[in-house]
Amino acid sequence: MDYKKIVEMIPVEKREIFSDKLLNYLLKSKKEAKMPSSMAYCFLSQWQTSTFDDETGLAVLLEATTLLEPEKTTEFLEKDLQLADVAKAIKEATA
Repeated sequence: MDYKKIVEMIPVEKREIFSDKLLNYLLKSKKEAKMPSSMAYCFLSQWQTSTFDDETGLAVLLEATTLLEPEKTTEFLEKDLQLADVAKAIKEATA
C-alpha cells in the first residue's frame, strides 16, 4: 500500500488534527511489539525532524498507526474527520 497516496486524499486543512490524533493513538498503544524496528526507526527519525506535517511524515505516521491501531485509525477518519473514502482505502489496502 502506498500510504503517501492515501495521505494525498486528506485535505490540507485536516492534516494537523489528523497527525495529532494519530500520534496520540500511537503513543498510547499497548501493541508496540507489532511495530518492526525499521518502522520504529523511521518514525523516530521523522519525530526528531518534526516533519509529521508533510506528506512523507504523515505517511510514516499513518503506516505505523494503521499497523498498531487500525480500528481506531479508520473510525477517527470516518466519524471525526468525515473522510470515509480515506478509511475505505486503508481498509481495502490492509484486507
